[in-house]
Amino acid sequence: MENADIQTRNEKYNKYVQKMTPKSRMWPSLVWAFLIGGLICIIGESFTLLFKTVLPGYTPDQIGALVASTLIVIAAVLTGFGIYDKLGTFAGGGSLVLITGFSNSVTAAAIEHRKEGIVFGTCANMFKIAGPVIVFGMALSMVVGLVYWIISLFL
Repeated sequence: MENADIQTRNEKYNKYVQKMTPKSRMWPSLVWAFLIGGLICIIGESFTLLFKTVLPGYTPDQIGALVASTLIVIAAVLTGFGIYDKLGTFAGGGSLVLITGFSNSVTAAAIEHRKEGIVFGTCANMFKIAGPVIVFGMALSMVVGLVYWIISLFL
């Protein structure tokens, strides 16, 4: 093929791709991500206030653990019923609030591979997506802790 033919073919292909590519809806997506992410955080804060009222003897750390556990269970159940995936499609990045997004990724992988058995399906595959997040989080925590320690030596 000649150089001119290749260039013409590439131009036609690029025009075709531009024509077929869906137009970006960035601003509505950003608004919905902000609203849904904020709603998830409001739900978490509501649980905090509820647990403080219902469980007055609990420490703030214990209440925080209860809230995190509650959000994890709710996100896992919603993922199991296919509701969280629809929310993710609608809300985009807003549904990836740390606790619920992590729960969704682990639960979705476990559900997807359940027919392969408990050990080689569910258990082996549930952390394929979440595993790198855990490793990166731990490594970054160590780096931040080291930087904090070094700074504290000079203060």
